[in-house]
Amino acid sequence: GADIVAPSDMQDGRVKAIRDALDSEGFTNVSILSYTAKYASAYYGPFRDALDSHPGFGDKKTYQQDPANGREALIEAALDAEEGADMLMVKPGMPYLDIIRRLKDASDLPIAAYHVSGEYSMLKAAVEKGWLEEKDVVLETLTCFKRAGADIILTYYAKQAAQWMKEDGLY
Repeated sequence: GADIVAPSDMQDGRVKAIRDALDSEGFTNVSILSYTAKYASAYYGPFRDALDSHPGFGDKKTYQQDPANGREALIEAALDAEEGADMLMVKPGMPYLDIIRRLKDASDLPIAAYHVSGEYSMLKAAVEKGWLEEKDVVLETLTCFKRAGADIILTYYAKQAAQWMKEDGLY
């Protein structure tokens, strides 16, 4: 079973179809985390490289959101909420802190920020070069997501950040 379903394809009507299917089969407690604001971003590069999952033709800009368009996220959030989403996600998170804030201000649903592979890789590379202190920059980054309005943060640093926060008595 699953506690949360997170359809990443962003197709119109997908949330409603999933909500209807779950509810009709008695899975009313399974939540839907909607990829409400998934931007056509260069920050996905390391993940695509690792999986060799670059588009075979064209690009994903035909269905992922335009990074210059901040208003589309609000429209999609309203539609996803109406269709039965339980949580709304912004991906990638760091370059779109303003979108996280806009969604937080416009919706009563929990907002998730996805700290993607490119964001993670930039921090790792800067740490390896000795330019940044890893613990400090990671915890500051996660704090930025929270301050912007994220209720949920998905990050490749999850285990390490949890360890650092535990060591520092932050939880």
